[in-house]
Order: sequence, then C-alpha cells, then structure tokens
Amino acid sequence: MEQTMTPGAAAPAASTAFTGKSAASWPAIFAGAVIAAATTLILMALGSGVGLASISPWSNHGVSVKTFAVTGAIWLIVTQWISAGLGGYIAGRLRTRWIGTHTHEVFFRDTAHGLITWAVATLVVAAVLSSSVTHGAGAAGHAAAEVASGGMQGAMQSSATPSSPVSAYGIDKLFRSTGSGGPGSPSTDPRAETGHIAANALVNGSVPDADRAYLAEQIAARTGISQAEAQARVDAFIASVMQAQEKVKADADAARKAAAETSIFLALSMLVGAFIASVAAALGGRLRDEHI
Repeated sequence: MEQTMTPGAAAPAASTAFTGKSAASWPAIFAGAVIAAATTLILMALGSGVGLASISPWSNHGVSVKTFAVTGAIWLIVTQWISAGLGGYIAGRLRTRWIGTHTHEVFFRDTAHGLITWAVATLVVAAVLSSSVTHGAGAAGHAAAEVASGGMQGAMQSSATPSSPVSAYGIDKLFRSTGSGGPGSPSTDPRAETGHIAANALVNGSVPDADRAYLAEQIAARTGISQAEAQARVDAFIASVMQAQEKVKADADAARKAAAETSIFLALSMLVGAFIASVAAALGGRLRDEHI
C-alpha cells in the first residue's frame, strides 16, 4: 500500500529514496517537452499568420511598426506561457510517484522536472527554427547570386551595391535632355563615371567641388542647357543621393534597435516560460499525488 509523507516525517526503512535510481523521470520529461514544442510551433504559426495579416504595403493601412513590435512581444510571452505551462503540467502528471519521499523533496523534483521539460522543448524549437532559417538563407543567397549575375553591367556593376541608394534611373534622369535637339552624344558616356563619383560620395559623405563642376560641364555639354541649370541638376542629384543614404542609415539603425528589443522580449518570455513550466509541473505533481 502506498504511503503519504507529511512535512517533517522521517522516511521509512523500506524507502525507495536510497535505491540508487535517478530521480529524473525522462519519459515524462520527453512527453511534456514534445507537447510544449508542438504547442509552441502551432502558436508561432498562428501568431505569424495574424501578424502578416495586420501588415499592409499601402499607406494608412494596417498596424504601425511600434504596435506590431508590442503585439509580437506580447504574443511571445503568451506562447511561452501556454506551451510551457502545458508541457510542465503533462510532465508532472505523468511522472511516477515517489513512495516514502519527503514532501519538500517531491516538490523540488516536480519543479525540476518542469524546468527540464521547458529546457528540452526550447532546444527542440530552436533546432527546428535554426534549420528553417538556414534553409531560407541558403535559398535567398542562391537567388541573390542569380540576380547579381544578370545585374548592371560595366562600371556601374563595380561601383553600386545592392544596398546603395544610387540607381541607374537616377543617373539617366540626371543626363536627360530638355529637348530633341542639342549636341550629339560624345563617344564616352559619362554615366559610369558619375556612378563612381556618387559611390565615392556615399563613402566620404560629400562631393568635392571639382567633381561638382565636372559633372555640371558634362551635363551642359550633352543636354544643351546653361551652366547654371546644369549645376542645379548636379546639386539636386547629389542631395537626393545623400538623402537616400541617410534613409538607409536610419532604417539600419531602426532595425538594430528593433532586433535588440526583440532579443530582450525573447529572453523575458523564455524566463516566463521556465517559471510557468516549473509551477505547472509542481501543480500537476500535487494533483497526481492526490489522485493516486
């Protein structure tokens, strides 16, 4: 007949606490971890679907970036709460009851089982997500290589990068003629050299006066406009390039801050999951002992 220990009571002589067996019930741990991992994947898929549905490429539609980040953080915590609680509770209920063990030790072992269950489930989910990310990155890299192989030709191919705000359209617009007349096109096309000047401006943060004057002369000679108008085109073009570069930097800084906040929220949600799993396992163990 099974015995129930009261706080402070001594273990009986035939206690199984000294049998040398491990106190960890791995079948119960793995069962709870599988449940927790599956629940996490389901909730993450659901959250991803809801999140993508709330984003719209059209202006004034969908949620803002801040709202999306806050909602994502809350969903991470909810996901950990539900999956860790369910997995820990299952591990606590399925664990074999310890006979002749002090209630304090039973409580500790149950909470430890919940913590281990959460840890195993976290490793499983991390492995699955890591494999998915690696596969996606490989496919993206292959596609990027194919696109790059058929990209811009000539000097622009060496001066512009995929993240550069300089575009062939911007340079073509810079040399667009104001009329059907005008001087004939010289044998040397200045667009490639203009791309080099713009790329150098992105690196150094400014365009030397000599380069500005040179571009104005080239534009005036090929479009038939006055030197002042050509200079105005150069200034407007360089200003647009620098503004685009500032936008790229601002977007990169915003992405960096968002990544940092996401990491903090992810760590917080994981701590919540570890705590919930331990509490749920202890609760499941208590209910188990009451019904067995």
